[in-house]
Amino acid sequence: MKKMILAMALALFSLAGYSQTILGKWLTEAGDAKVEIYEANGKVNGKIVWLEKGPDTKDTHNTDEKMRSRKLMGVNILSGLTKKSEKWEGGRIYNPKNGKTYKCSIWLDGDKLKVRGYLGMFYETQTWKKAK
Repeated sequence: MKKMILAMALALFSLAGYSQTILGKWLTEAGDAKVEIYEANGKVNGKIVWLEKGPDTKDTHNTDEKMRSRKLMGVNILSGLTKKSEKWEGGRIYNPKNGKTYKCSIWLDGDKLKVRGYLGMFYETQTWKKAK
């Protein structure tokens, strides 16, 4: 009986650890995009994989005029994050709504993902939900 309880407890802990990952698809706070967070070359990045406005939505607000005709689908909006303690820091986030790029950090808060963009000493934090 003790072995069975121990086995169940270990299984629950392993499931809890598995669900606590930033990797996967996340719905942005506004609910208008899904971002797939993945690891490549030791860094965490995130690319747009769904847009409420459709897959042909263009990057019309990009500060680089040449980039305004590109489709946002597949664009990396998170890049270069590395894990430090309980956060992933040192990366950048691109905001397609204004065409600007900011310093960024992300971390889990329960089953939510906190995404913080920095402009100097000012910052804004969004809460993203795991996408289905």
